[in-house]
Amino acid sequence: MNRLIEDLRTGIRDVPDFPRPGVIFKDIAPLLSDHRMFLTATTLMARPFLGAVDKVVGVEARGFILGAPVAQHLEAGFIPVRKRGKLPGDVHTEGYALEYGSAVLEVQRDALRPGDRVLVVDDVLATGGTARATVNLIQRARAVPVSLAVLVDLRFPEARERIAGIPLYAVLEG
Repeated sequence: MNRLIEDLRTGIRDVPDFPRPGVIFKDIAPLLSDHRMFLTATTLMARPFLGAVDKVVGVEARGFILGAPVAQHLEAGFIPVRKRGKLPGDVHTEGYALEYGSAVLEVQRDALRPGDRVLVVDDVLATGGTARATVNLIQRARAVPVSLAVLVDLRFPEARERIAGIPLYAVLEG
């Protein structure tokens, strides 16, 4: 297992000062371009949740890339959470702060049913703002957030505070 984890680390590149000075962007494109690493990552993200979820919510945009195959591994439905104005119909809306600004997320009101057990999937947990906003959307739909699964947890203390009460599963740290 340790070798798999180390192999995955080689597929993540640090990009300093992107999208603004002082931010170190975790670029997962090299991992995604290697079919073995991509399959390993999504398999590891899904494994702890076999039989435990009804839906997987993927957060725009890299959460879509990881979340859809995780949903397939879990034989669960996939629900996209998108930035404001990208979804048709009635939506639940939630604003949140980013490391470098603010944004608004939305989910279609009829995408989740009360009681649905939901896994939130994203690529990186940094400050926890996106994760918290997504969990709030799930709760507003009266669905149940089971856990947050990320490829990389940056271990920022404020993230732990923001997602308090929601179990976190990360394939990689750092």
